[in-house]
Amino acid sequence: MFISVRAFASYREAIGAPSVRLDVPAGSTPSQVWDRLLGRYPRLAGLPKPHAFAINEEYIEENHALRERDELVLIPPVSGGAPKSSQSSQSSQSSQSSQSTEAWVELVEQTIDINAVLERVKHPQAGGIVLFLGTVRDNDRGRHVKFLEYEAYQPMALKEMNRVVEEARRRWPLLGIAIVHRLGHLGVGDISVAIAVSSGHRKEAFEAGRYAIDTLKQTVPIWKKEVWDAGEAWIGSEAT
Repeated sequence: MFISVRAFASYREAIGAPSVRLDVPAGSTPSQVWDRLLGRYPRLAGLPKPHAFAINEEYIEENHALRERDELVLIPPVSGGAPKSSQSSQSSQSSQSSQSTEAWVELVEQTIDINAVLERVKHPQAGGIVLFLGTVRDNDRGRHVKFLEYEAYQPMALKEMNRVVEEARRRWPLLGIAIVHRLGHLGVGDISVAIAVSSGHRKEAFEAGRYAIDTLKQTVPIWKKEVWDAGEAWIGSEAT
């Protein structure tokens, strides 16, 4: 049977293309497809095995039986950790932004407008608004960082960002929450992610904001490449 394989970040570079078509035995699993890819693309051998696979913008298990014309997505380690392969999204949103009176998620390729993010969560009953900004620093592990490149599997990233929002709203009595992540080329000092949370009291806003950034870094398929004076690497995808 024929399937397509979609690759991002370090896997895309190792394969030399964003997607490839493969003829595999019926019922092949993602792990078996990975083994076949290793034989075809030797540069993959220097990278960690995917911590997750996806089909139809949903995480799947390594032993999932693939079907004809499936698109298998290889999920490299994300910038802050490894996503759980069995995790599913709760939202059907598939465009590049999602809006409601209480929540907002967005992926952008331009400078993040902090005032616009704060405006999304303003509420007359809010006693506290917490704003987190992730910024590009000029060093990492003793290396001088020149700039970063961010890449995302955008439809699935938005679904997972919505899932983070929904879970935060379930856990805490929030009045508003907004998450905006930037993609593309970012220089030192640029804002890569902005998260704003409003609640009746500061305690809930702080807790929900911390949950949102920590979970986003572990589960949302967004990848970061560091470029420094003597080289470059996708964070989380360096050989161990």
